[in-house]
Amino acid sequence: MDTIIQGAIRAIELLTKADRDVIDVVIMTLIVSGTATAISVFLGVPLGLWLALENFVGKQVLNSVVNFGMGLPPVVVGLVVSLFLWRSGPLGDIDLMYTPIAMIVAQTIIALPIVAGLSFAAILSINPKLRWQLLSMGATPWQANLLLIKEARLGLIAAVIAGFGRVISEVGASMMVGGNIKGQTRVLTTAIVTEVEKGNFDVAMAIAYILLFITYSIIVSLTILQHDKKTL
Repeated sequence: MDTIIQGAIRAIELLTKADRDVIDVVIMTLIVSGTATAISVFLGVPLGLWLALENFVGKQVLNSVVNFGMGLPPVVVGLVVSLFLWRSGPLGDIDLMYTPIAMIVAQTIIALPIVAGLSFAAILSINPKLRWQLLSMGATPWQANLLLIKEARLGLIAAVIAGFGRVISEVGASMMVGGNIKGQTRVLTTAIVTEVEKGNFDVAMAIAYILLFITYSIIVSLTILQHDKKTL
C-alpha cells in the first residue's frame, strides 16, 4: 500500500518538475502508439467497411483471419517482425531494428485486426438496406460509404479506442523490436519493466500512474467525440 501511495506522490513530482527522462518517454509513447493507431484506423476502417459490404470468394476466410488477428499475442508479432528486421532477415538491409519505426510496424500489426474487426461489426449493425437506399437516391458510392461511417460512428470510435488501448499497453513486441533503449525507443510500458527490474518500485508505480493518466485522458476525449452528435 505504501508503494502505491509513494508512486502517486512521485508521479506528481516527476510531472510538476517536468523530468526530462519522463517527458522523453511520454513523447516517444505518444508518437509510437499514436502513429500505429492512426495507420491502423486508416487501413482498418476501409477494410472493415469492405468486408461488411462486399461479397467475394474467400470473404469468410479473410474474415476469420481478421478475427484471429484480434487475439494475436503481441510477443509473437514482435518475434515475427524481429525475424524480418534482423540483419540476417529479408529486410535487414534497411536497418530498422531497434528503432521507433520498427515499434510502429509491430504495434500497427497488433492494432489493425482489432480496428478492422470491430469496424466490420459496427457496419453490419446498420440496416443492410440503407446503402442501397442511399445509392437509389442518387448518392455516389463514396457519399454512401461516408454516410454509413457516420451512422456507425459509435462502433467505429469504439474500434479506435480498442486499438489504441491495445497498443499503448503493449510490452512484449515493443521490447523485442525496440530494445528499450533509453532516449531512443523506451516507452512508458517498457520503462515500468526497467524500473521493476532495478527494484525501484516507487518509480515504476509513478510511471504506471502517468501511463494510466495519459490513457484515460485520450480515451475520455475519444468517448466525448463518440457521443458528440456533430461528429462527422
